[in-house]
Amino acid sequence: MNIIFVSSRFTKARTLCVDRCQTGVLLAGGLMLFILMSGLFGYLILFQFGGLQVPLVQKLLISSQQTETAKNREAMQQRLSAMAIKVGEMQAQVMRLEALGERVAKVAGIKKEEINFDRKPGRGGMFKPGESVSLGDFEGELSKLARVLDDRTDHLAVLDAMLSRESVRRAALPTASPISIGFFSSNYGWRLDPFTGQRAMHEGVDFVAEPGTPIKAAAGGIVIYSDYHPGYGNMLEVDHGNGLISRYGHASKRLVKEGDVVLRGQKIGEVGSTGRSTGPHLHFEVLLNGTPQNPTRYLNLPG
Repeated sequence: MNIIFVSSRFTKARTLCVDRCQTGVLLAGGLMLFILMSGLFGYLILFQFGGLQVPLVQKLLISSQQTETAKNREAMQQRLSAMAIKVGEMQAQVMRLEALGERVAKVAGIKKEEINFDRKPGRGGMFKPGESVSLGDFEGELSKLARVLDDRTDHLAVLDAMLSRESVRRAALPTASPISIGFFSSNYGWRLDPFTGQRAMHEGVDFVAEPGTPIKAAAGGIVIYSDYHPGYGNMLEVDHGNGLISRYGHASKRLVKEGDVVLRGQKIGEVGSTGRSTGPHLHFEVLLNGTPQNPTRYLNLPG
């Protein structure tokens, strides 16, 4: 490639010979110079003229800032929406915890005024300088609290199931007095037989009461015997499960039949003096796997 220089200073034109390699270098250098000049020009427009409040440049800057602000606002809204959903889930968990807590307190025999779930717990302490909580920190604490709520709910549900099973088991124990009005006339154990005068084992307790006094089931269960017995007279037996049976003798009336389901405290008969008896009273027994037990051990238990 030949480049010809023409000038008034020279009497004739001068020619410069440039090969292909040199031509490429010149073109590349020119392109780089153009790019640098364009960048410098853009910098001057955006930052130099921007300070002079050129309307077009100012609009470009404001538009860019608004776009960035809108993106930040959208991201913030998404995080707030996620937190709102989490708070809603936690509120549902708290309601479930309150219901479980009240039920557990009831089963455990805790008075409502002793544990008020609606009352805000007291907190306090000396003032210590702190620092503001960031949104990220708050999200972390919220997630941690949600995990704790899940854990406490599971534990309380297990406790509720255990207490409920214990409550059912205790409800099946013959701990309720079968007579509301009356008094002991003969305890469990060895005594002198009122008919023979000989020392004999008394396998229950006797309650003296007026004829017709209601006889009540000492616990819930199924009636397995309701008939006349030569010794016990009109006799009733209630199966409470787990090998426990309560027996009621000398009744004047039997008000339930075999197969009936009875509830704790339900009237099942009336006091009388049928069978081998010297007067109106209720003979009450408790058997465990067929073996007579001291009924007072059950009657003295909290029901």
